[in-house]
Amino acid sequence: MKCHNEHRIIISGGGTGGHIFPAISIANAIRIQDPGAGILFVGALGRMEMEKVPEAGYEIVGLPIAGLQRDMSWKGIKANLMLPLQLLRSIREARKIIRGFRPTVAVGVGGYASGPLLWVARKKGIPYILQEQNSYAGKTNKILASGASCICVAYTGMEKFFPASKIVLTGNPIRNDISPAGKPLRQEAMTHFGLDPHKKTILVTGGSLGAGTLNRCMHDFLPRFKTDQVQILWQCGKNGIVQAREAVDKYPGIPVYPHEFIRRMDLAYAAADLIISRAGAGSISELSAAKKACIFVPSPNVAEDHQTHNAMALVRENAGYLVSDKEAPEILMNKALELVFNTRELETLSENILKLSRPDAAAQIASIILEL
Repeated sequence: MKCHNEHRIIISGGGTGGHIFPAISIANAIRIQDPGAGILFVGALGRMEMEKVPEAGYEIVGLPIAGLQRDMSWKGIKANLMLPLQLLRSIREARKIIRGFRPTVAVGVGGYASGPLLWVARKKGIPYILQEQNSYAGKTNKILASGASCICVAYTGMEKFFPASKIVLTGNPIRNDISPAGKPLRQEAMTHFGLDPHKKTILVTGGSLGAGTLNRCMHDFLPRFKTDQVQILWQCGKNGIVQAREAVDKYPGIPVYPHEFIRRMDLAYAAADLIISRAGAGSISELSAAKKACIFVPSPNVAEDHQTHNAMALVRENAGYLVSDKEAPEILMNKALELVFNTRELETLSENILKLSRPDAAAQIASIILEL
């Protein structure tokens, strides 16, 4: 874990792809600007960052930390009663990590794993920056804001959460391969997924973990899928893939293609004429950079309903549609079939969402980190 480079950077946080992939993008941008920089990730044991970060070529250490459970069953209450002990253990582990790695700067990308690490960094006088992806700031970042050297945000109006003097509007970091697709990439995408280039394509994605409501909408829609002019690419997540495949197998020949996880999201975006998505900040940033027309179905199971705030920021700019999680089973797929054939509206949405894109966010954040 020891590192003797001038720049030694710890990046902490995670829990979902919305935190992890921006963190990896920041690390990649740091490596471009300073190839010799030492980078260490700190995440939460058992969460997806422990798999995704090593796949991206970086070392990661896990803390025994967990988030507050909103489930008020006995199982949820029992888990919440363990939180103080987990927090104390995580702070102790964070001290060991910082003592061993000797970081010159720390970065928090949100999620509960960043809390103990940045708290210890602050106590030891190590400067840190925060990266807030959402239009409604998360609890961990709000708690840590007063000690941050800089807070990189993706939305205007964040002064209601953070000290105005510390805010820098950078946008959210995205993967390097996300950009508006030309014809060659679209052709590659059709071949990669085995799609028909003559049909309209809808991508349904609930993010890296899948989304129960979107999966239910698809299950309900399959028996009434009547048109042969549309095909659907469906990322349903680890918990939904078995049921999705069984459901699709009941209707032989139906052009619906379920995937547990799509690694080549650049190709998935390139293939799609319309995308149905949750409204996580990372997803919105990628969809903006990819110039995609979207229907957003914000998750209701997130802190302070921040996904609705994220989606409304686009709706106000005529850069996307919003269907509530509650209404989705009744109207989502009908709305999608109506919109996917409205070429003029698709063009308007895609042009407007591209205007909100900040594709250089990772490079800008990396520069701020290295300057610290």
